[in-house]
Amino acid sequence: MATPGDSYDYIIVGAGSSGCVLANRLSEDPATTVLLVESGPDDTSPLVHMPRGIGKLLAPGNPHVWDYQVSPGGNKPPELWLKGRAVGGSSSVNGMVYVRGAPRDYDGWAALGCTGWGWDEMGRRLVELEDHPLGAGPWRGVGGPLKITMHPSGNPLCEAVLDGAGEIGVPRVADMNDVDVVRDGGLGYQPTTTWHGRRFSAARAFLTPVRGRPNLTVLPNTDVLRIGITDRVATGVVVRNKAGGTRAIPARREVILSAGAIQSPTLLQLSGIGPGALLRAHGIEVVVDAPGVGRNLREHRYLSTQYRVKGASLNHSFRGLGLIRSALSYLLRSSGPLTHSAHEVGGFVKTRPGLDHADAQIGMGLYSMHPTAKGIAIDPYPGLTILGYFTNPESQGELRITSPDPDVKPFIDANHFSAEIDRISAVSLFRFLRALGQAPALAQWIVEETLPGPSIATDEDVLANATTIGGTSFHICGTARMGGPGDPDAVLDPQLRVRGVGRLRVVDTSVMPTIVSGNTNAPAMAIGLRAADLIRFDR
Repeated sequence: MATPGDSYDYIIVGAGSSGCVLANRLSEDPATTVLLVESGPDDTSPLVHMPRGIGKLLAPGNPHVWDYQVSPGGNKPPELWLKGRAVGGSSSVNGMVYVRGAPRDYDGWAALGCTGWGWDEMGRRLVELEDHPLGAGPWRGVGGPLKITMHPSGNPLCEAVLDGAGEIGVPRVADMNDVDVVRDGGLGYQPTTTWHGRRFSAARAFLTPVRGRPNLTVLPNTDVLRIGITDRVATGVVVRNKAGGTRAIPARREVILSAGAIQSPTLLQLSGIGPGALLRAHGIEVVVDAPGVGRNLREHRYLSTQYRVKGASLNHSFRGLGLIRSALSYLLRSSGPLTHSAHEVGGFVKTRPGLDHADAQIGMGLYSMHPTAKGIAIDPYPGLTILGYFTNPESQGELRITSPDPDVKPFIDANHFSAEIDRISAVSLFRFLRALGQAPALAQWIVEETLPGPSIATDEDVLANATTIGGTSFHICGTARMGGPGDPDAVLDPQLRVRGVGRLRVVDTSVMPTIVSGNTNAPAMAIGLRAADLIRFDR
């Protein structure tokens, strides 16, 4: 444990998907000391390791999550966003859906001036991550640190969804992450970040194997209040915990923010790096007037349909005696419904004619839920959920501090559906979801659509209710984006160094100039791998 007077070569703020990778790679050199600071607890809770423990973890007030009140856009009422606050970060509380994005996403970053971040480089990093059960392929890896499991085939309702997709022109595929599938479309059984019935987080993949290294210190349950900066050079961090109170910990080489796309820009602003007028309004000395800090917030907004079905659902397995049987199956055999990820089936689709690239990601879960006064509850009848989101939204939100007090949450405006293409795609996506539910192979299972129901019929209905038909996908990114030399508004250079401040980097999904076409956990780990090499090269 870090004690007063300790100093480290590298201080990494946040033990999430990127931070765990950095801790692993930077501590490979025994002459280099690394401190990994995490605001939340260690990943020892049984609910973290049980895949379907997310039903209890993802709740406001749970010590494993940050919770934020967020404006979804326009005059819509605020909603709750949750992000991981534990060793493993969001990879310890997410839905374990393993998706990597499209090659054109990363090539788009390179085209924006982010040299070294194209698919040739990042695709290689993603392959390096993987230990994939489907074996090695041109863009698929084996023997990597991240264990991946394919959801088992055979459930008749899953088969009906896949058959129904084929009836409306979406083929069944073995690997939904295949680069051709990501481009042209296809649905298949979901690859997951689970292993032998347990969650396989970034912490299990990268941190657990190396926690015994004497040059690596992991400090959970510790808040970073701000970055120490002298003469525009990062000198360390100011931390607070119950064991040592508030104190400064020096960094001899670099401070690296890996606290996520909400907390990293928040820390930058609290430390004097951000929009000058905002900082001055809160009495914070401006170190660097960086208007881009907190802007360019990108997020996937999913739309959802739910159905009452005739059988083959898992709703009964999450209620009453069924839940007891599921728990015993998990505890005794590491099997059963509690080992499933958020989706049993997933893939990519083109939601309208004429597209040269799939524009939506689809997921199917063998469950359905309804809201209650205490949150959400599993429906008492067999149910099915099919959801999806437009993969490349252009709407941009922002976040900004509302106080110099680090315990006060930032203001966040997601600004969903402000871009025309996002509204067009929401309608076409919803039409696709409805068409899939009405495909003959699936329609024979369906009793009725329970969400959103027949009252949502026209395009105008979809748009008017778009923020309530679904919700946030927890893929927040872009709030401290990188950019090339010709991009003065970028917060970071392509080496992820904060412009205007020495010895300070950001390494997490904040750095993304645009959002990737899919879940952000695997890309966050790949960003960590790329960043570790950049840091070691500089050293």
